[in-house]
Amino acid sequence: MSNRISRRNPSTRASAARISIVLTDDEVYSYALRNAYLHYLLTPRPRQRAPPTPALHRHSTSYSMQDIMSDLQSMTMTKSSKLPKDFLPMLRTKMEQVWMGQYNHSEFKDAAVKRTFAAFYNHYTEKSYYKSIKESRRPEDLILIFYSYATKEIQKTKQDDSWKWQVDSHVALFVRLIQHCLKDGGWKSSHPDIYERMASLEKKLLRNEQNLTEDVSPSTSNASQALQPMVPLSYNVNDMPLVKAVSKVFNVPLSVCQKDIDHHRSIWTERAALQDLKTYTNSLSFSNHRRTLQRDDFPSDEAFEAWKKAEAPEISKLMLHVIQSNPTELAQSSSLANPRASTIQPNSPQAPPSPYRASVFPETYAYASDQFNGEQGEEFDSPYIFLPSDPRQYYRAILLKCLTSDYSDPEFPPPDVSGEGPIKMMSKGCTDLLTELSSRWRLPLCSRMTLFLDCMRELYRDQQINLITLDAAFVYFKANTDPNWPEWPTADQNLQQQLLKSIHDDLLRELYELLLHAYDEKHVPTGRIMYVLDTHITSDPLFAPVPIDEFIEHLNVGLHEKAQDAYNRLLKDIPDDMSQLDAIHIHDTADKVVKVSEKIQKRFKQPVMGKLNPTFILVEVIYPKFAEDSRDMLLDVIEGAKAKNEEVPVEDGFTIYAKLCEIRRIYLDVFPDNTYPVNVEDLFADFVWRWLKITDGKVIGWVDAAIQHDEFVITTREELGRDPTDDERHTSSVVDIFRSFNQIVYDLRNLNWGDEYQLAKFNTVLAKTVGLGIGRYCEVLEKLFTFEMDRQTPEQEAAANQTRQERWLALARDAWSNKEKIEPFQFAPESCVKLNNIEFAKNQLDKLEATMDAEACANIITKYAPPISQRRQVSYVFTIKIVEAEDLKAMDINGSSDPYVVVGDEHQKRLHKTRVIYANLNPRWEETVEITVTGPIVLAFTIWDWDTVGDHDCVGRTLVKLDPANFSDFLPKDFWQELDTQGRLLIRVSMEGERDDIQFYFGRTFRTLFRTERDMTRQITDKLSAFIHHCLSKAALKNIISKNSTMASVTSLLSRTGLTSARPAGASVAVSDYDIAQALEPLTNYFNENFAILNQTLTQSAMIMVMTKLWKEVLVTLESLMVPTLSDKPSQQKPLTQQEVDIVFKWLNIMYDFFYAKDEVTGEGTGVPADVLRSPKFHELQSLNFFYFESTESLKRTSERIASTSAAHQQAARQRLTGSSGGFLGVPGLGTTRSKSVLHARNLGTMRKAKAEKRKEAQATPNDDMILRILRMRPEAAGYLKERSRQKDRLAATAAAEAIVRQSIQAGGGRMSAMGGSGGHVGMGSLGAVRR
Repeated sequence: MSNRISRRNPSTRASAARISIVLTDDEVYSYALRNAYLHYLLTPRPRQRAPPTPALHRHSTSYSMQDIMSDLQSMTMTKSSKLPKDFLPMLRTKMEQVWMGQYNHSEFKDAAVKRTFAAFYNHYTEKSYYKSIKESRRPEDLILIFYSYATKEIQKTKQDDSWKWQVDSHVALFVRLIQHCLKDGGWKSSHPDIYERMASLEKKLLRNEQNLTEDVSPSTSNASQALQPMVPLSYNVNDMPLVKAVSKVFNVPLSVCQKDIDHHRSIWTERAALQDLKTYTNSLSFSNHRRTLQRDDFPSDEAFEAWKKAEAPEISKLMLHVIQSNPTELAQSSSLANPRASTIQPNSPQAPPSPYRASVFPETYAYASDQFNGEQGEEFDSPYIFLPSDPRQYYRAILLKCLTSDYSDPEFPPPDVSGEGPIKMMSKGCTDLLTELSSRWRLPLCSRMTLFLDCMRELYRDQQINLITLDAAFVYFKANTDPNWPEWPTADQNLQQQLLKSIHDDLLRELYELLLHAYDEKHVPTGRIMYVLDTHITSDPLFAPVPIDEFIEHLNVGLHEKAQDAYNRLLKDIPDDMSQLDAIHIHDTADKVVKVSEKIQKRFKQPVMGKLNPTFILVEVIYPKFAEDSRDMLLDVIEGAKAKNEEVPVEDGFTIYAKLCEIRRIYLDVFPDNTYPVNVEDLFADFVWRWLKITDGKVIGWVDAAIQHDEFVITTREELGRDPTDDERHTSSVVDIFRSFNQIVYDLRNLNWGDEYQLAKFNTVLAKTVGLGIGRYCEVLEKLFTFEMDRQTPEQEAAANQTRQERWLALARDAWSNKEKIEPFQFAPESCVKLNNIEFAKNQLDKLEATMDAEACANIITKYAPPISQRRQVSYVFTIKIVEAEDLKAMDINGSSDPYVVVGDEHQKRLHKTRVIYANLNPRWEETVEITVTGPIVLAFTIWDWDTVGDHDCVGRTLVKLDPANFSDFLPKDFWQELDTQGRLLIRVSMEGERDDIQFYFGRTFRTLFRTERDMTRQITDKLSAFIHHCLSKAALKNIISKNSTMASVTSLLSRTGLTSARPAGASVAVSDYDIAQALEPLTNYFNENFAILNQTLTQSAMIMVMTKLWKEVLVTLESLMVPTLSDKPSQQKPLTQQEVDIVFKWLNIMYDFFYAKDEVTGEGTGVPADVLRSPKFHELQSLNFFYFESTESLKRTSERIASTSAAHQQAARQRLTGSSGGFLGVPGLGTTRSKSVLHARNLGTMRKAKAEKRKEAQATPNDDMILRILRMRPEAAGYLKERSRQKDRLAATAAAEAIVRQSIQAGGGRMSAMGGSGGHVGMGSLGAVRR
């Protein structure tokens, strides 16, 4: 601290005249020393010990304390024997006042008493002890612990036995203090027992009515003690605790202090102190005097009067205290000579100059007269002895010295701000010294505390204390200051405002310096600064808010510069040589960018001053720069890899992409209105395309490996000893395949790709890859399934080993006996589980389609795709259904054939092979094959006869040219193709454009699965169909009738010649229902045996599917018994008789009940659902009962009526479609739909919906097909059949032309109109006309 301090005179308390004075360290030291010496003079002294009187001898202290504690403990533990609940806090307050010397009872002013009370106070305020005493509230516990601490404390200074009586005296004072608490708290009447016992205890401790205001010996009586003189003053600085404190604070040796006191002992007297108080009292009475606070020093009259009213009694107490210190001498003060009349020279021989001070004392001292003589100005100009000219500034100087001394002492503990106890800001010596000065100089509490805070501000600015200590100073200030600041003196309010602003500015400067290091590796937290600013500065009512915009602006500029420096540090690991640059450098740098942001975010969870966020500044500076730099570095890495004929690994690209996306996300979260400078997706799209291409190349290998490692065996029964559930009836290959597909989808989704259009394109390619893998799986599984189903039985192997002669003899023997061997087929479990796998694949593909959200992807691509006129579609998908054949050539010696169809292209590549239909010249396959082409293609359809031994024979061949231009209406067309030998083949062809569309790929994949499932199911049912045909044949009908009537042959003859349309009454013998049912018993038993085998492996849904297929086979077989297939030519098939028709319909009902499998208890079906059984084919078959025996003319009229209604219905439908803007077959711009479209098969939901719509449409649309089939058996209706066929062709041509027109209008003359042409067919020579 500087030797000379600029301060202000007390005369400047008013805002009028202000005079600047200069204080020296010597002047400050002088006033501190004289007041410390005065404290020594005024401290009560004990009297000298008188000779002992035996008659008044007391028992030892220990014995008396035993008796006293016994009396206390004998008290009954009642409610009144416990101390009051609020007693302990009051006792704590009074003890604190005692040890601080502020308790207004002289007996407690002794230094030894204060030391004893201070020692016990420290123990009393400990949490554990305070908690225990709060629970018991027993006075004996307090007294016993106080006795213990009093004994320890007094024994430190007393070496003889005198400590015993002094202990009694101190314990008596503590008991008296308890009585004071009971009396002041109003508990004397509510706890009379405790109060009386405390009074009795005090008397026992003080024998002979000892006066506690004097330190007397226990061996003398009160009367004799009063005759003893007081212990004389030693005037030794070692006995002066406050002088020691001054010596330490001002760094002055005690010897120098001793010399100064000895030199001025005659001046620094109790009389001078009393005179100072009298002068101060006189000054207080005059409002125009400047030696005390006046009205203009306060903001209001009320504040001034309140201070003045409280000041008078305090002065009286001080004067009484001075007089009590030496009543004999001070009582004669008015008659004594005035010692101030002399003049003292500081550097005279009596006062040698001190080596520590230039000038210790003022030049002259003059005393004011004791009486006010009316010469007001003369008396009041006389200086005080103990009061400085400006007490406020002198006090500040000493306070600053004390604080500097304590906080420079390494042994001084830092302030405890934990809140567990009172905060100690200074040592006890300094605290006692400042307490004495503030009391003697009459400084208000608010003045002392504002000066304290001002000194702490100065120490903080000079970096002598840290922020924690400053925080503790504010806490101490608030705990000890009157919060009613409007009544403070004006000077204190002004000082408080100034120091708050000064501390505010200092904290902002420190905050600025700390924040400039916000981006360093190690950072000093700013939380304490912000806490002090918010809690102690800006929330203070005396703080005048100042604008911080300039500070924020400077801080913003500084942080931007530091953020750039931080970014440069992040780039230090990037090699200067670009040839050494690797993808890992980009990834590591991106990782550092994110981590440094997270670190700064943790450091600054809230904006600085509520306005500036260092994290946002870092993101604003670093992220855009790194985006551009990372783009350049990645391009350099890619170019470097190309120069080495290498590629950057896809995994590295994905990892870097994830990091850059995280950086972009953070940037856009912080600045949502900004645009990120780099399109990250365009930068990394090539990595995804490469990954998809690699995946596409691996998928076939995955599928083959999965099939190779699959034994197609369900091990649940062997491993768990129970039948497997439906969820356990598949094997590992299909699980492995879809696990791979799901992992790919998961990996793609995990990229969190930011461009939805690109992501939709990725998903589209991925859907195509999935379709490729599933197509491969279906192909291999179907081949394995077919091989297993066609595996020869031992009997067939034995027949194959026969010689040619043996085979001919066996065939002749079977033909002569007209016996056909029908044996149940033993289905292998490994074959059935393959069908389960296909079903499981359907469900998994449906889940995969939902996961990839194919519909949303398609909508996104449609949204961003170019207009239709700009898109070119070069691939087309032909769906070819091989329906049936008629009048085939018999190739076997039994007059029949076992036909199957092989489809090949113009390069003799086989595209499809149907199943074999045994012993049938009018087979019905209904199998579908899809072919993708880019232009016209010629297909060869060859029908072969399957032979067990030797080569297969060719039944016939036909060629069909498929040109996309002839299918521009995208409507299905039927082609009856004449074979080059005999008979004809019906094929149904439809076309749709192959689209690079995710829904198209999923639809095609679903169709592949369903086709495979259908073909595998058909192979199962084919093994049973021979027996179905055998049991539901005309021979079976004749067999039933022949058993009941010999007229069966006559009836059959009449029916075949067509001489009658109805059997004459009585011409036949009724056949019982039992006989009809018995005829089907072999078939139902056969079904049950095979169902039992299949049910062991197939799932319930697969089992229902097989049963449904068998039901359809039953319906087709019964239908073929009654009517021929649909054609424009007459048929050679003869109608059944009425009795035969009745049997057929009874068979139909019996088989319906069999497949429905109604539970006898619940009445519910356990087999095929009723809605499936009641298919359109079932209703068509039932309709035969209404038309079968109608006359030809009646049937024609009915047919024409139905045709007219159907035409009107179609016309209305076309009119509805004319105004529709919907798509057609997945191709936008077409105004009609097709149930067989690939897009209608994109998931299980759409397929079920399409099937339901098809069934609804079939029921709503009238159809005369069954009537036309009946008319085929009527030779007289041949002309009508041809006319009706031409009429259908015209309607079909009209519908196709309208579809083309609508397509051209909606497409705007685009691709579809360019395809031109109406539906047609170009075949080989005269292969037949196109028919519906």
